[in-house]
Amino acid sequence: MSVEEIVIVSDVQYPLHDARAVRNLWAYIADRQPAEVLIIGDFMDYAAPSRWSKDTRAEFENDVMRESEGGKALLADLREGYGGPIKFVVGNHDARPRDYLLRYAPALASSHAFDVDVLLDFEGLGIEILPPFAEIAPGWVAMHGHELKGLNQIPGRTAAAKVKKLDRSVVMGHTHRNAVSPETVGVGKYRRTLFGFEVGHLMDESKAQYLAGGVANWQKGWGQLLVGKYSAVPVPIYVERDGSFVVDGVRYGAIKRNSRGHFIKKDFKLAA
Repeated sequence: MSVEEIVIVSDVQYPLHDARAVRNLWAYIADRQPAEVLIIGDFMDYAAPSRWSKDTRAEFENDVMRESEGGKALLADLREGYGGPIKFVVGNHDARPRDYLLRYAPALASSHAFDVDVLLDFEGLGIEILPPFAEIAPGWVAMHGHELKGLNQIPGRTAAAKVKKLDRSVVMGHTHRNAVSPETVGVGKYRRTLFGFEVGHLMDESKAQYLAGGVANWQKGWGQLLVGKYSAVPVPIYVERDGSFVVDGVRYGAIKRNSRGHFIKKDFKLAA
């Protein structure tokens, strides 16, 4: 029996994204045409309306509309190569413009003009918003990760804690860590294993000014769910420094090098 692939797009946080890694993932999706693409949240960064930017220069330096146009173009690139279902879980960063209005200009918030699905034209791009804890595969629910409190510095363990609360396998973003952590419960023939799956991030860490020296226990990558009739298998995919990654023994997006290990320019051809 064949299984279907769901590609889980991790935290992109445009415009803090790793453009090469995202481009390679979009190319992979166009090539493989998975059954579904799930964007797990924090696709946008939206620094200006962040509570951390309030009353600082950052509140005025960044432009929500300009940032949204860039994010919309990035989603359009994905849609250009992929005609299947794209689903979206709203992250805490994605909700910053809406939350900013609710807090500081509630009279304007009812227009929904600054909801992420409006800002990024989900209707035009054919993208569906999922509510938190939506079932995406047999026994699996999706969330961004901020919906339930509690973070663990060990990759996979934040999601595992959500598993205990929800009694379901959980796929999530938010932590920027990429790992699977299993939880086995029950006794005898009633034993079953649930999984906490954190899918990493697709950011350029050097752009994140809130990271001291760009150092954090984060893992760049994304995730696969291989879905059968009764269950699904989580597969973390790790992205290398050059933006490439390996799936099923094939490396996608590697930068070409010569025999000495030096980068090959696009207009340079090796002699036969």
